[in-house]
Amino acid sequence: MRILLAAVLAMTTSVAIADDIEDAHKDALAGRDSYWNCLAREYPLDENKSLSDQDFTLHIASVCLSERQNLRVMLVQYLTMKFPDVDADDHMTTANIAIAVAQKDIVTAFIRRRARLK
Repeated sequence: MRILLAAVLAMTTSVAIADDIEDAHKDALAGRDSYWNCLAREYPLDENKSLSDQDFTLHIASVCLSERQNLRVMLVQYLTMKFPDVDADDHMTTANIAIAVAQKDIVTAFIRRRARLK
């Protein structure tokens, strides 16, 4: 009976952990979407059209601060739960790379659009 109870408890705990990881994954995806949407709102603004590529890059790095921080926190939490044996600094590095890639993609789109309009 004890073995059965221990097995049921282990399965219940495992399911709860899996649910927590799935919730953290959904939160990380929501954080990503929020950040991307914020960056995308900056892309077409009239006041940005006159910026140089370098100035637009600096501008993108300075906007959406709360969305960016939320993405960083949610992604680190998810990665920590999903990969608990990986060093926390590695999770932070991964989150920072995701943020840099998002910024780079928006800047690249801006530069390509400018090139097409010339």
